[in-house]
Amino acid sequence: MKRIGKSIITMALLVTMILSLTACGSPKEEKTSVHIAYFPNITHAQALTMKSKKTLEEKWKDRCDVSWKSFNAGPAEMEAIFAGEIDLGYIGPVPALSANVKSNGDVKIISNATDAGSVLLKRKDANIQSVKELDGKKVAVPQVGNTQHLCLLHILEENGLKTTDKGGTVTVNASSNADILNLIDNGSVDAALVPEPWGTTIEKNGNAEVLLNEKEVFMNGDYPVAVVVASNDFMKEHPDLVKEFLEAHEDTSLYINQNTGEAANIINAEIKEATGKSLETDILKSAFSRMTINTKMNKKTILEFARISNEEGFINKIPEEKDVFADTISQ
Repeated sequence: MKRIGKSIITMALLVTMILSLTACGSPKEEKTSVHIAYFPNITHAQALTMKSKKTLEEKWKDRCDVSWKSFNAGPAEMEAIFAGEIDLGYIGPVPALSANVKSNGDVKIISNATDAGSVLLKRKDANIQSVKELDGKKVAVPQVGNTQHLCLLHILEENGLKTTDKGGTVTVNASSNADILNLIDNGSVDAALVPEPWGTTIEKNGNAEVLLNEKEVFMNGDYPVAVVVASNDFMKEHPDLVKEFLEAHEDTSLYINQNTGEAANIINAEIKEATGKSLETDILKSAFSRMTINTKMNKKTILEFARISNEEGFINKIPEEKDVFADTISQ
């Protein structure tokens, strides 16, 4: 009896050991990697705020590994999206349209982020009192084919002006925002259409003043300067994550609007971490006053951007509304 008892105990211990080893050796459930793109700019306010507060890392701590990647230009972010390196991206509406067309509708806009936030500046000694007096002048934009460039082309069209490459008299100079400040200072350009906080920065520098404010630049200010995009594959594979991301994006937008001063400081700290330099308090305050945190998309404005972009040869077709916007988008 004692031997039988000992055998039973030995077998029980052996089974326990085997089960324990099996459990230790079993692979853990693999987390989903979510890669999010953004610019270190106040117009990407929700991204900077969520990154700082680790909103998504906390929301998905048991399910996802979240990584943030900073970009300085739309085309570079577009390439990363095409390469499958980015799942969700904050980007300008015009690069978003370009990505949508080039991907045959695979990259879609899923939400708005910020509106307005661009101004047309004139050099103080350039003898420009109205848009019509840009005739024969040099105007700087941050990039050919970007949101500010298309806004400028629309302004010129409305005032009967054309760029030199279209047989007109207005020369467009594409330079980085930092370089545009120097070009204004040394008289190399007469005007510039730039996003915030560069509009305020260049204005405060003393050699330029606003010719058209953020509401006069395009569509009475009801135009996006930043949107959110995602690929069809990511939306199909992870509809729950897209839904939860949009909820966080919405909540963060509400937080920024209700706590602008606090949020501005958080955003400024993130800009400093990414670029090594923070914005001065008065520049930050003025720049924030020229943009609107808004998740609801004005689709007509986006499609107007598409028309101008197609007319100027930046995209080869005007996409259908159903191909540009995801079903999840805020109306």
